[in-house]
Amino acid sequence: MSSVLDQRPAPPAGERRPVAPRRRTRLLALPEARWALAALVLFLLALPVYLLGGPSWLWGTLFAATYVTGGWEPGWEGLKALKDKTLDVDLLMVVAALGAAAIGQVLDGALLIVIFATSGALEAIATARTADSVRGLLDLAPTTATRLLPDGSEENVDAASLRVDDTILVRPGERIGADGQVLDGTSDVDQATITGEPLPVAKQKDDEVFAGTVNGTGALRVRVERDPSDSVIARIVKMVEEASETKAPTQLFIEKIEQRYSIGMVIATLAVFAVPLAFGDELRPALLRAMTFMIVASPCAVVLSTMPPLLSAIANAGRRGVLAKSAVVMERLGQVDLVALDKTGTLTEGTPRVTDIRPLPASGLDEHALLTLAAAAEHPSEHPLARAVVDAAREADLTLPEATDFSSAPGRGIAATVDGRMIQVGAPSRLLTDTPTALHEKTVTELQDAGRTAVAVLRDGQVVGVLGISDRLRPDAAATMAALTELTGRTPVLLTGDNERAAWYLAAEVGVTDVRAGLLPQDKAAAVKAWEAEGRRVLVVGDGVNDAPALAAAHSGIAMGKAGSDLALETADAVVVRDELATIPSVVQLSRTARRLVIQNLAIAGTFITVLVAWDLIGTLPLPLGVAGHEGSTVIVGLNGLRLLREAAWPRLTKDTA
Repeated sequence: MSSVLDQRPAPPAGERRPVAPRRRTRLLALPEARWALAALVLFLLALPVYLLGGPSWLWGTLFAATYVTGGWEPGWEGLKALKDKTLDVDLLMVVAALGAAAIGQVLDGALLIVIFATSGALEAIATARTADSVRGLLDLAPTTATRLLPDGSEENVDAASLRVDDTILVRPGERIGADGQVLDGTSDVDQATITGEPLPVAKQKDDEVFAGTVNGTGALRVRVERDPSDSVIARIVKMVEEASETKAPTQLFIEKIEQRYSIGMVIATLAVFAVPLAFGDELRPALLRAMTFMIVASPCAVVLSTMPPLLSAIANAGRRGVLAKSAVVMERLGQVDLVALDKTGTLTEGTPRVTDIRPLPASGLDEHALLTLAAAAEHPSEHPLARAVVDAAREADLTLPEATDFSSAPGRGIAATVDGRMIQVGAPSRLLTDTPTALHEKTVTELQDAGRTAVAVLRDGQVVGVLGISDRLRPDAAATMAALTELTGRTPVLLTGDNERAAWYLAAEVGVTDVRAGLLPQDKAAAVKAWEAEGRRVLVVGDGVNDAPALAAAHSGIAMGKAGSDLALETADAVVVRDELATIPSVVQLSRTARRLVIQNLAIAGTFITVLVAWDLIGTLPLPLGVAGHEGSTVIVGLNGLRLLREAAWPRLTKDTA
């Protein structure tokens, strides 16, 4: 069959395959973002004029424009919610802002409007970006495929038109057009987008392949086993969309009680106004008492109890390379009680490296000589294992002789002539069938038991050594696992598409005792949903497309930023920009600290509100004193929340943990 299949070479090493342009919603295409930006700009223009005692007509006009641009949309949505007999908190905030302006507190009202408009814009942006990435995931699947007809001819067809039992031809370097089974041919397939495995997987007759994965140097004839709409990559898209839609609406802690509080405050304000009138009080004193009550009982200080600590925590985490996408995200991170992590690219660096160089005693070679032979022969190859061998030689400053007569056999290895000797490098199970020795078999077994990929090196048909290659563990992985165990009271779980032996070996290195290996994306998501159904609040940490469904289904999700796929980065609630694992337990602890400050602030705000309301109802609270008390509580809770901006507020792994 090799004479029939096109043997075009894969793209040269280092050359990037063309990728579809990213489809991003422009920020200002969102009306929420436009109105929030306009309100912020107007507020910033009005602020210096107001503080410097400028003409009132100028700052008054600018503040009025701030109220209109930032408040009309939440106000309108709130009015529509009233039709459904729901008192929307945004409407209450607009009313509170207007009430503050009515008694001369124009600046406070404008600030409240800007905060809420900005919060709404950030939520709209996050939603749009997630939708963009889900749509962009479809670019992983090729739009066309080469279908083989019964008479042996070929036709290019739309990949979506493929049907079960069709036969397609996949040439070197192409993306596979459908989920199916290999009928003929051998090749190495990069299926990291589906399984997360760090190295290409050898495929031959009867092996399963997935749509969207990248074929290596060989050609494959594949029988379509699933309709394109039901392929693994299509199901990933569907799972992310469904998880995003069905995930319970996220709420800040205070939002869970503010609906009842808002209704109660409105009813109480009307009662404070109406009851004295019913008993013969005059209109002006009754109105003044009711307005004072509305001001001192308004939730401004309560709202500010929540936002400054969480926003300060977001800023502090951002300085350490952790980007939390919203205040809701920062609050939810502290609630997690179970952590599940991906292996490749998360606990490991995601790049194969040579870890062991084992020359056989009878070869007469030392470690450098063995590495030189292997790297020289591998130099023309584009395979990731070949790149690892060549990189190891370069790091050792070895001079590589020129290789000639290079050839590559998918799933087997490479061969080349180096200094007049035939050098072969590849899989021991394929290369060593004719030259078995107890010594090299023992070496291969030792390396594989240690979680390494064993690579045999032959010279003129005789084994001269074995190389061990693995994906290197991140330096802070073990300390991070210990810290997460201490925070949650349970050892983290390893969720990986990699093989069981490699997964368990790595788990032992970092102290993880619960390993789920060989998982497809839907399996990871199912595991997370099962934990959530048991009442667990799961934090998922991952980096690949295959992690996206689990990230979306989890209580909270964190993506590794450097090599993370677009979908993982947008689906996750937070991103570790510099791939520093140690920041994950730190940001969880920071979130818990922020939550404690929120509760402190609520207690402070509640105390002020209780005292001022009681004074207004029992005695006669002067309006200026009521405003001063209200504003004083706002300042206190704001400053208390800003404590998390300090350098010392960032938790660090202790020496004992590390």
